[in-house]
Amino acid sequence: MLTIWNYKIQFVTPAFLGDADQSGAWRTPPFKAQLRQWWRVMYSADHGHRVSVDEMRKHEARLFGAANDGQGSSTQSLVRLRLDRWSEGTLKRDQWKSLDPVEHPEVPGRRVTADLYLGYGPLPLKEEEGKARAAIQAGETATLQVGLDERVTEQDRARLQAALHLMHLLGTVGGRSRNGWGSYILEPGEKTPAWEAVPAGISRPWREALERVWAHALGRDERGALVWKTPNCKDWREAMVRLAQLKIKLRTQFKFRSGQGSSEPELRHWLAYPVTKHNVEKWRGSLRLPNTLRFKLRPVEGNDGVVGWIFHMPAWPPSGFAPQRWKGDILQLWPQVHQFLDQALGSRAPL
Repeated sequence: MLTIWNYKIQFVTPAFLGDADQSGAWRTPPFKAQLRQWWRVMYSADHGHRVSVDEMRKHEARLFGAANDGQGSSTQSLVRLRLDRWSEGTLKRDQWKSLDPVEHPEVPGRRVTADLYLGYGPLPLKEEEGKARAAIQAGETATLQVGLDERVTEQDRARLQAALHLMHLLGTVGGRSRNGWGSYILEPGEKTPAWEAVPAGISRPWREALERVWAHALGRDERGALVWKTPNCKDWREAMVRLAQLKIKLRTQFKFRSGQGSSEPELRHWLAYPVTKHNVEKWRGSLRLPNTLRFKLRPVEGNDGVVGWIFHMPAWPPSGFAPQRWKGDILQLWPQVHQFLDQALGSRAPL
């Protein structure tokens, strides 16, 4: 017998969830991936962040299912997600209106539109003019059902409920979601547990969090959790422009001394990689370093406005970057980022 939880999903910013035709459509896999991601955060918190990754993966496979990879048996998921719609998004590419331009000291003309800078997926490129693409529009809604098999333990039910709450607070899906695209909120429906307080254990000193190569906790320092928010904005468009301005200033404070084919990485390379026109010679190929600083937009409670949230989920760079050799640079970088955000946005923001 299944326990069914119902949630209303509403997108706060446009989302690009590519389907088989590379057109944005409502789909359950991105949301199940989100649920697994935030479940891992709760699993780590419940274990005091002293986690055996192998044990966690076994537990996760029993809960969410696993395909037969030739080395073991496949298992069905005990957690099932269903949407009440699988339709294409209503925002067509030819309806897209660019966001306001922002100052960027490193681009020709010193200005770039905020959506282009933040890498919005369905933006029309010259070589793709004939391709029809769509996105899910800000404000679109659907009902998400989360079905729990009777074999799901009470402990995992509590983790899943907390993970769904974290999805509501911090979750984004789709193309360039770390930049705030695909921000959404969840509203519990009938016969569905109401949100409880955010567990304190989800944050961890950021230097300790760097012990792991996967994002398992919010970082914190002596001032508290590494979470900030922008001033209130009238709508998502204004909020995304503000986030673009913030990101440009944050990144360009780290000046490059080299151009293409640098022999050694510089501080800015450790924010995220690759960097346009500033590759590192020894990192050529498919190396990717995701930004561990993430953006999310949420509505202002009791107001028609929107606010941007910035949070840091530290993780150690993949081994292909040989990060141990530059450990000093990595440890030097992040306090400067945190200090910049403290100065730009003021006090930390409680979730």
